[in-house]
Amino acid sequence: MSSPDPDQWVKSQQFTRSTHRDVYPAVDPAQPSLSQKGKVVVITGASQGIGSRGFVPAFAAAGAKAIVLVARNADKLAAVADSVTKNYPNVEVLSVPTDITDPAAVAALFEKVKSKYGHADVLVNNAGGFNALGPAKDVAINDWWKDMEVNVYGPLLVTQGFLKLLPSAETPAKIISLTSGAAVEVLPGMSAYSISKQAGLNLITYVAAENPNVFAVSLHPGVVLTDMVFEAFQVFAKDTPELVGGVGTWLASWEADRSFLAGRYMNVNWDVEELEGRKEEIEKGNLLKIGLRGKFGLEQFA
Repeated sequence: MSSPDPDQWVKSQQFTRSTHRDVYPAVDPAQPSLSQKGKVVVITGASQGIGSRGFVPAFAAAGAKAIVLVARNADKLAAVADSVTKNYPNVEVLSVPTDITDPAAVAALFEKVKSKYGHADVLVNNAGGFNALGPAKDVAINDWWKDMEVNVYGPLLVTQGFLKLLPSAETPAKIISLTSGAAVEVLPGMSAYSISKQAGLNLITYVAAENPNVFAVSLHPGVVLTDMVFEAFQVFAKDTPELVGGVGTWLASWEADRSFLAGRYMNVNWDVEELEGRKEEIEKGNLLKIGLRGKFGLEQFA
């Protein structure tokens, strides 16, 4: 039996001719065009995985004024905070241990942000969970629902808290919310994770439509080797956290207009310069959104 192709999932969702699995010049967070100078960035799931190894160092390298680290484990958050302080002494760090599925805890998180900074400029909804594995008819219902709580309810609470702190309906802000390739694929045995990520993707579509001042986008981080990647998928886990973090800073750029991706799905493997070259096509064709396929409308029967 031949070995699986490590690029299988990259190829199956390929939207640009060039693809990447590691950071490259256009998404290097240290370049001036991706600067986050003066900005306050909130990152959930910041204690490990893509959060601690990807988004946190990328936004620190981009020169953020402050990074608010959010996760449940206080000790792990402290270690990440120490690393930022050591490597990026000009970046302030605020660690707030928080269960994002607890409304009171999320409210307390944003009270701290308000007290110290007034409001935040960028939100990275990175925290996620994968608890339920198995056919829908057999899977433990509590595990199935847990994925909904962590991947939909939690990000909604955090997004609400972030948006309500903005000084006005004209204040610009950025939201990058992690989704998954599973949100747009049918993978038997993964219904809870897939549906929860699809719901999260649609949530961002609504946030973008309802808040013209906010650039909101769903980002598929590829397959990065983290604790969430089960053994059968590890052969595909060739994407680096640095790539995900770099693309995150590219999306959150204040210098360039990324509005053609607002409310849409983006894959971290796609070449961002080629993607920019297709922005008119994306907007006119309403591409990179979930939709019902078919020909609809009374006029077709005339």
